[in-house]
Amino acid sequence: MILYNVTVTIDPQVEAEWIEWMKNVHIPEVMKTGCFKEHRFLRLVTERPDVDGNTYAIQYFATDGKQIDIYMEKHAHGLRQTHAEKYGNKMAAFRTLLEEV
Repeated sequence: MILYNVTVTIDPQVEAEWIEWMKNVHIPEVMKTGCFKEHRFLRLVTERPDVDGNTYAIQYFATDGKQIDIYMEKHAHGLRQTHAEKYGNKMAAFRTLLEEV
């Protein structure tokens, strides 16, 4: 199993709106690609005094690296662009791939 993890720190001024958008629009769009079999939407609970806003991890689980490749080649750019256009200066994000051992 491959985990595609997106970590986002969001500005408190748009946080509630962003959470709703993630749950009702963005995550369903990612799942509609068919590249992932499940997802989790988590909030970081450890304090980070050096960061303004809350940090979230959105985890998408794929059966193998081929599904990740398909997602990256066909879907990632457009979905990332929509996210950046909507919340670009109100969030910071980074992405990681993890493999189950």
